[in-house]
Amino acid sequence: MAGGEVQLVDLVKRFGEFTAVDGINLDMPPGEFFSLLGPSGCGKTTTLRMIAGFERPTEGQILLDGADMAQTPPHKRDVNTVFQNYALFPHLTVEENVGFGLKYQKASKEETRSRVGKALELVQMPQFAKRRPNQLSGGQQQRVALARALILNPKVLLLDEPLGALDAKLRKRLQIELKALQEEVGITFIYVTHDQEEALTMSDRIAVMSQGRVEQVGAPKDIYENPATAYVADFLGVSNLMDGDATGPAPNGCGVKLGEFSLVAGQGEPDLVGACKVTIRPERIDIEPQGTTGENRIPGIVERVVYVGATLQVILHLASGETIQAWVPNDGEALVPRSSGDAIVAHFPVDALRVLAVGGAAVLETAELEVASDGASGTSTR
Repeated sequence: MAGGEVQLVDLVKRFGEFTAVDGINLDMPPGEFFSLLGPSGCGKTTTLRMIAGFERPTEGQILLDGADMAQTPPHKRDVNTVFQNYALFPHLTVEENVGFGLKYQKASKEETRSRVGKALELVQMPQFAKRRPNQLSGGQQQRVALARALILNPKVLLLDEPLGALDAKLRKRLQIELKALQEEVGITFIYVTHDQEEALTMSDRIAVMSQGRVEQVGAPKDIYENPATAYVADFLGVSNLMDGDATGPAPNGCGVKLGEFSLVAGQGEPDLVGACKVTIRPERIDIEPQGTTGENRIPGIVERVVYVGATLQVILHLASGETIQAWVPNDGEALVPRSSGDAIVAHFPVDALRVLAVGGAAVLETAELEVASDGASGTSTR
């Protein structure tokens, strides 16, 4: 379907003295799977509700294919919404739920039957047409809600954490199915989630939000590997975020000090001087035997090793005073010490270490290292 470009221009929403959305600017091209990602209270759902028309912005514009929809009622916008609770009518069958919106388009019985059939085929549910919602699993109900939204041929589909109520295994499977469905129908999807893995799995681009503002926009790989702020580095996935002192330009990057140890960070701000944040992803840390020497190495001890299937999560206490997490692939070989108290050397590759300025963006409070089940997927539980 042609069209479906969404632009948010200086968008603001205040509730009394509280500013929920604080002047965001976003451009979502037609046919893109775009995610709004952030913790509870960051403004992502309020932004989605303004696009849908359920909330009126205090200031700014909401452009759909260039036309300002900011003051247009929801039923006059060419968008549709899938909610977390699906909002299916319990007294109607699957086919009646899917075709409900066609009543207001005054579609004939023949047209309704045809469009309902095509919508159910799209979500692989034609065999369940005569069932009622209470006879369906959570994943099946989600598909029905999608079919009901897509049957109206909207230019933009808004999804407010639609997988949040499902179990982890089903959620992972439906993430892939939902992205495949979006590519098949070719319309703009705007997806709200606090789940980093969902956003990384499905999105063409992601906007990471905090306190009503957009911290960074980009493709999943760019945001994960090149976070622009300490907040993004700490929120998206699992990251070791350490306090350091930047000493300015050095060969191949910026010099930084962690305690008495001098390192070189090849990513981030090369000219930075003074207090800084130093970050590295746990999968990029190399654990080496005690006594290993060379650039960007700090001795330490193993505090704990946690087996999570595909990965060994190793909690290290460094001689610089930092406690960090390293991930080692479980390839069947004894690559790392397995006992608490074992001495090691942690190697931080120059191209994996990033230095970021302190201040500006909100930085998450230091939390306990995630070594529970969520860690195996590379997501943070924060």
